[in-house]
This record gives sequence, structure tokens and C-alpha cells, in this order.
Amino acid sequence: MLRLAVRYSKPYWKAALLAPLLMLLEVAMDLLQPLLLASMINEGVTKGDLSHIQLTGVYMAITSVFGLVGGVGCTIYASIASQSFGADLRADLYRHVQKLSFRNIDQLETGSLITRLTNDIQQLQNFVLMTLRIVVRAPFLSLGSFIMAFWMNPRLGMILLIAIPVLIVVMFTLIRYTFPFFRQVQQRMDRVNTVLQESLAGIRVVKAFVRADHENKRFGTANRELTDTSLRAARAVALNMPVTSMVLNGSIVAVLWFGGHQHWNGTMPLGDLIAFINYVTQMLFSLLMVSMILMNFSRAKVSADRVEEVLNTEPDIRNAPEPRTAAIREGRVEFRGVSFSYHGSGGKSVLSDITFTAEPGQTVAILGATGSGKSTLVQLIPRLYDPTAGQIRIDGVEIRELDLEHLRSRVSVVLQQTILFSGTIRDNLCFGRPDATREEMEAAAKAAEAHDFITSFADGYETVIGQRGVTLSGGQKQRIAIARSLLTKPAVLILDDSTSAVDLRTEARIQRALRELTQRSTCILIAQRISSVMDADQILVLEEGRLVAKGTHRELMAGSEVYRDIYRSQLGSGEEDAAYG
Repeated sequence: MLRLAVRYSKPYWKAALLAPLLMLLEVAMDLLQPLLLASMINEGVTKGDLSHIQLTGVYMAITSVFGLVGGVGCTIYASIASQSFGADLRADLYRHVQKLSFRNIDQLETGSLITRLTNDIQQLQNFVLMTLRIVVRAPFLSLGSFIMAFWMNPRLGMILLIAIPVLIVVMFTLIRYTFPFFRQVQQRMDRVNTVLQESLAGIRVVKAFVRADHENKRFGTANRELTDTSLRAARAVALNMPVTSMVLNGSIVAVLWFGGHQHWNGTMPLGDLIAFINYVTQMLFSLLMVSMILMNFSRAKVSADRVEEVLNTEPDIRNAPEPRTAAIREGRVEFRGVSFSYHGSGGKSVLSDITFTAEPGQTVAILGATGSGKSTLVQLIPRLYDPTAGQIRIDGVEIRELDLEHLRSRVSVVLQQTILFSGTIRDNLCFGRPDATREEMEAAAKAAEAHDFITSFADGYETVIGQRGVTLSGGQKQRIAIARSLLTKPAVLILDDSTSAVDLRTEARIQRALRELTQRSTCILIAQRISSVMDADQILVLEEGRLVAKGTHRELMAGSEVYRDIYRSQLGSGEEDAAYG
């Protein structure tokens, strides 16, 4: 954790250095105050010397001002360093998450990543702030008070030698006891964030199926588990204050008892006794602050471990040592004995021994039942996942040898689940090509049959859509997503069931436009409707992750029973003869 704190505080070393220096100024002034008070009582009040009282009062006021300057300055610079630390760490963590593969993100879980990017970093940010302020103040004030107290009266100082070990034992016992609770609290918070994210993202489904009560119970369970764990941690932490207060008050009582006897015997002036009590109070309260720091340290340590776990996660998918750029020109896609499992080579295969070639300018369609591996297959092409066996080549180059940025800029995917971002329609259309011209944007929108409904809005392409495109229909979102992909002018265009929400007539117009625009590109499309793929140059039929048939519509009708079953189930046996003709 300290390595993480030093690394991200280093750019702000001036603020991180000034904060503790200014705090040392405040500590020095706080240590002077009891001495001045003792002098005021011993030399001024006891002897009736008003001028000494006034002069000492001026000195005390001056030290208070210096202490104020030191305290305020420390807070300002500590805030600058800690806030900057948090901002940089959050930015780096977010950038690292962007580099992770789908497999990495599946393992870490989205809800947990949100907690780490928000609450965990906030814990670390607060710890850095506390370190620059209290971690300097508490030890130095405690040590300084201890030295001053012993200097004033070594015999009374023996009381501190008894109180301090007791406090240290209590602090470390509580820290060891509470540390596991803090980890559990963060894990429970992960669960709350996961449930919350799922419920809000699927709020329409929840309402459509009248499952609000179910979701309330699910969230209530996660929330209750978080509350119960937080309360167990809070109860353990709550022991800290009364135990240390008991030791503090007992020490003060002992000082008053023995110090009072010394004063009555004439061996300790009243001012020295009052100053000694102040030093004892300062020292023990400083130790109380140290115990609070150690409690926060244990909580920050948990958060640091969770953040470092993400930062230390190596992306499964990385560039080769010398990646090839500008290698994709035509978009010829080859699968050679490709197999894939979500759990590595030892897991159950989702795809097994897939072999086919998609030539430039061809439209290759993929059919198959739900769960047959269609979406997984196309996600392998831009390396959203890597195959566990076999090779995928584009224009003769194995995709692992290609620069990732180059590969993904030349392979455009319209995913099955349409994702739009808050902002304008223009922002979403130009997401992959921010430098696209107005003419290029409109041409892509027209090809995707989106231009007409976009221009029907009052603000046209500048229309602001809600989060995830909530103000648009499903078909409108799909057409914007298709236009967004077309605007990048890809060598390989992948459409993962991306016209399922549009009517047949609109789908036919989109496909005609796509054929015109992608004459020099390879188009790979997944469709549920067999009528959408009958004109494809090649149709692949998947069944339980295996390629059971491939060919044109006529070839498959003649030679594939699986394909004929799909055809009959959708179009009826009465049209089978027409399909051959």
C-alpha cells in the first residue's frame, strides 16, 4: 500500500512535503503553549506580576497564530496532494480496466470494479490526507509531549511508561480483530453495486414482468448483509474510543493524585502541574489519534490490495512484441481449426474445430440455435476473446500478430446488445470516427435506414438521447449502431443479430444498402430469421459449437437436414419446393 501511495503522490511531492512541514510548525506551537501557561501561573499569577501575565499572553497569542497558519496550510497542501493522488490513481485504474480482456472483466466482475474505482480509491485518498496531517501531528505531538513531561517531572513521567504500553496492546489487538471485517465490508459493497447495476439497467424488464418486489428483496438482502457486516466492524472499532479514554482518564487521575501531593509538599509548582497535565492530555489524545490512524490504515490496506489486484492483472489479450500494422486491406477471414472455452483449455468447449473462409466482398451468414456459439465465434475475430486452439487469419496474417488498435479499427462489430452513450446522435454516430464529415455521417445513416427518423427530430443529428439511448426505440438504436460501424469503413463488418428489432421491409433495405457499401469488405452477419440470410454468399450452420454445414442456400437445402429443419420451422414445408427453384 505504501508503494502505491508513494508512486501516485510523487508528482505532487512539493505539496506532500509542505503539508507535514507546516504541521510540524503547528505541533511546535502546541508544545510551547503549556510551557508559556506554566510561566504565566508560576511567575505571573502566583507572584502577582501583571506585566509578566500580559507579556506571556502576547507570546501565547503569537504562537496560536503561527499554529493556525501551520494547521491551515497543512490542510490545504494535504488536500491538494491527496485529491491529486486519488484523481491519478482513479484515471490509471480506469485506463487499465479498458485494456483488460472480456475474460479478465468477467473474472473481476463489473460491480466489484465499480466499487474499486469509487469507494476503494476514496478510502485510499482519505488515508493519504490523514497521513499528511494526523500521521505527522500525532506521533510528533505525542513524542514531544512525552519528552516535555519527563523533562518537567521524571517521577510523574513514570505514569506514562505504564499507560503507553497498555494503549499499544489495546490498539494492535483491535486492529488484528477488525481487519477481516473491513475486507468483508468491501466484498458486501461489491454485491450491492452488482445488484444495483443489474436492477437499474434492466428496470424496464423488472416493470414489464412485475418483479419489483423480487428485486426489492434481492437488493434488500445484499443491503442487509452490507449493513450487518458494517455494524460488526463498527462495533469492533467502537471499542477503541472507550478503552483509550479509560486509560487516558486513569492517567490524568493518577497525575492529579501524585502531582497534587508533590505540590502540597512544595516540590512541584502549580503551573508545572497544570502544564504536565496538558502534556499528558496532548500525548494520550495523540495516541488516541494514532489508534484511529491504524484503524484507517487497516481499512485502507484492504482497499489498496483490491486496487492493486486490478492493476496487477495482466490483460489476457496483448500485442505481440512487434505487432504488424497496416496489414488488413481486403478483409479475407480464415478460421483454421478454431476451438474456444471460456475457462481456458481445460474448460468445456463453446466452439470446436471451426474451419471456414470468408472472401473479401462476400456476405457470410451464421445460423444456429440459441447457445450454439454464434456470438462467441464473431467475438474472436476482433480479439475480444482469444481462441484456445487453432488460428484466425485476416488477409493471411494471424490475428495475434496484428496490432490490436489496427485490428479493431479495421473490424467493426455491431453487437447483439445495442449500446449507445448519453449525448447527441452525432456523438454516437461518430464514436468510432470523431473526424468524420457531415456527408460521410449522413451517408452511413442513410445506408442504415436511420437518416429519415433522425431528421424527423426537431434537432436532427444534434438530438440529445438519454442514457443508453433510452429515448429511442429498439429498432432506432440498432440502426444508429449499424451506421456507427459503417462510418468507420471497416474491412470486416460483423452484424450480430443487429436487425432483430426492425421490420422485414426495413431489414431488406438495410441489407441492399450494405451490399452496395461493402462490395470491397467482408460482411459476417448473425441472424435468427432465415429469410435474412438466403441471399448470403455462404451460410454457416452451427450446432452445439460445431460447424455442421456450410454453403449457399440452395446447397444447404439440398444437403443439410439441420438447415432444412430451420427452414421448415420458420417458413413452412409448403415453401420448400420454391426454395430449390
